[in-house]
Amino acid sequence: MSEAIVKRARCAVCLRAGSNCICRWIRPVESGAALLVLQHPLEVGNAKNSARLLHLCVSGSALAVGEAFDTAELEALLHADGRAPVLLYPDTPGDAALPAPPPLTPLPAQALRLVVLDATWRKSRKMLYLNPLLQRLPRLALLDVSPSGYRIRKAHAPHQLSSLEAAALALAQLERNAEKFHPLFDAFAGFVEQQAAFMPHVRST
Repeated sequence: MSEAIVKRARCAVCLRAGSNCICRWIRPVESGAALLVLQHPLEVGNAKNSARLLHLCVSGSALAVGEAFDTAELEALLHADGRAPVLLYPDTPGDAALPAPPPLTPLPAQALRLVVLDATWRKSRKMLYLNPLLQRLPRLALLDVSPSGYRIRKAHAPHQLSSLEAAALALAQLERNAEKFHPLFDAFAGFVEQQAAFMPHVRST
């Protein structure tokens, strides 16, 4: 099959092959905080990756692919519309290779941009090291994290979340409105069931 035919067979919205299109799981959500997803290149073609679905669900969100971003381009993405960017990332005390992030200033969600690194833990750390602009952002750590429903992908701990789950919890935390973002978890549940169908070794729940 030629490359042109393969490209035509892909969904123009979710960018997946027609047999694995995830558009039926899109659940539109209006978020007060803007959302920027920085996706590592190795995640783009990963069928188990949830970032594209997250991007399609959250209205007005942006998704950029890269590892080491152009400084000017990243600056524009972070501060578009005059919002204050905050990085969804756990505290890394004692990491001498990174400067201490500035404190998170309390602001209404409508003034913020949540920045999510879509990568494995190791690759997300590398993205942080390679992009000094990200190192200078205040960080948001998740509170009261429940075990992940990401059973289609190996995790090193029960509380390691998919990008979609983590972003949904963070947006709810910023707005103090968990119910508003329930549709994202509904979308994720459907997505996981669909991917699990291609993986006989994964038990259905």
